[in-house]
Amino acid sequence: MSDTLIVVGAAIIRDHRVLAAQRAAPEALRGRWEFPGGKVDGGESPAEALTRECREELGVTVRPLHRVGTESPFPASRDGHTRPAVFQLWRADLVEGEPEALEHLSLRWVRVDEFADLDWLPVDVPFLEPLTTLLTTPGQPF
Repeated sequence: MSDTLIVVGAAIIRDHRVLAAQRAAPEALRGRWEFPGGKVDGGESPAEALTRECREELGVTVRPLHRVGTESPFPASRDGHTRPAVFQLWRADLVEGEPEALEHLSLRWVRVDEFADLDWLPVDVPFLEPLTTLLTTPGQPF
């Protein structure tokens, strides 16, 4: 798996809502929704990458907690990478700051019943079901 590119996304939850980010670029994906995050750089763990990406994209500090669901294949056409790639979604606590759309068109706190209202990127769609379970399980500390 060492030659597999890992892309991470953050499931930041507040008041039983998850933060969604609307893509600004590339043009083909502009306006579609995703979980904020990005590529794991050489020498960093997925959790470290998630923390870095949230700082760069949202201006916040997060604490990665655990993965949500299983890995999903990440399409090569999205950013032109040529090696195999997978997407991992991580549940993360917001530790410091208020999310800002530094690299996105907009941000939105989304309830489970609003998931279908957004035009999600295909790589993010498989994570909506496990997130629904997470967000609707009684006793979760959100």
